[in-house]
Amino acid sequence: MSTPPQMRRADKIMSQAQTLETLQRGFCGRLATIGEDGYPYCIPMLYVWQNGEVCLHNAKTRGHLRASVDHESRVCFEVDEPGEVFAYGRFECDTSVAFRSVILFGNIRVVDETEAKRRFFDALMQKYAKTEWERPKSFFPRLDQITLYAIAVERMTGKEGALPEVSKQWPALDRTKTPYARPESGA
Repeated sequence: MSTPPQMRRADKIMSQAQTLETLQRGFCGRLATIGEDGYPYCIPMLYVWQNGEVCLHNAKTRGHLRASVDHESRVCFEVDEPGEVFAYGRFECDTSVAFRSVILFGNIRVVDETEAKRRFFDALMQKYAKTEWERPKSFFPRLDQITLYAIAVERMTGKEGALPEVSKQWPALDRTKTPYARPESGA
């Protein structure tokens, strides 16, 4: 992996272990590509972290995603876990949210091997299927109708904004950041 650019809020960086845990646990990620017209294209997708790569799929029918991937293999992928919204100061704009997020950059490629597609769908169903579903396991009759993509990660960062303890949330602790803010007077 290449070294990511220095993060502005170094106090929020997650460890590599926390970053991978968040990536593995994430429900839906957003894949960003660049189209032939130069515009970014970002779509939400279900995914699995498999063999050190992000794997995802789409219909084999060529559309905007496939055209973008064929045009430029460099992509960005993002996963986040929102937490509670909390106040840290006296004004509405003095509000924040607890969160965890992972952003990775890499190169995406099409994976054509049938066995790789089977392994992907086994992992996808293990991650997303409900245990009460009574359906045949590892039966994927339409593998030839999907395109499997794999993102080889070049750099990855994880960032976390933890929910402060109640004693460090407003009104117990006033961390108003609004410029020139003055407490309201009783007059």
